[in-house]
Amino acid sequence: MNKVLVSLLLTLGITGMAHAAGDPAAGQEKAAVCGACHGADGNSPAPNFPKLAGQGERYLLKQLHDIKAGSKPGAPADAGRMVPEMTGMLEPFNDQDLADLAAYFASQKMSVGMAEPDLVAQGEALYRGGKLELGMPSCTGCHSPRGEGNDPAGFPQLGGQHAAYVTKQLTDFREGNRTNDGDAMIMRSIAAKLSNKDIEAVSSYIQGLH
Repeated sequence: MNKVLVSLLLTLGITGMAHAAGDPAAGQEKAAVCGACHGADGNSPAPNFPKLAGQGERYLLKQLHDIKAGSKPGAPADAGRMVPEMTGMLEPFNDQDLADLAAYFASQKMSVGMAEPDLVAQGEALYRGGKLELGMPSCTGCHSPRGEGNDPAGFPQLGGQHAAYVTKQLTDFREGNRTNDGDAMIMRSIAAKLSNKDIEAVSSYIQGLH
């Protein structure tokens, strides 16, 4: 099953949108507005805002486009990705601007946090072994054993990401509040098999993964 799933995900990622090459230097200048929440180099000091540093360029660009589309007035629920904190923030940016932002943050290095010691065993078991009894694959197939992700396929880096942010995203996928994982609903299907305690454990493990 894991091989089939990974093949499907790779196909989904590779057949995503084509985009113009981004310029990291130009992106650094345009990223000034992002710094208050995400940090000047993309390492957000606030656990509820994601670290963008070192994130895959393809993944970042997709999220930027999805958030911009989802933030437009009157946009339907499935138009993109609804992030209230980002409302209006990306409206001034054109496609090249977004590509430049993605290139800049992708060129930075994500910092690594620490996992809660009492959650490491459960978090590692879920990340590396999944929940096979429920048909849930491990996270390593798409996000790599060290959480580095898969940039060509558009799968995000997880290692080092804030636990609070990961917890919210997994919960949103599970509850259907985040739906930009494609028609295959891969992340929604996976998150549906995770309990609150599972999400807490695997999110903590991810925060310290490197």
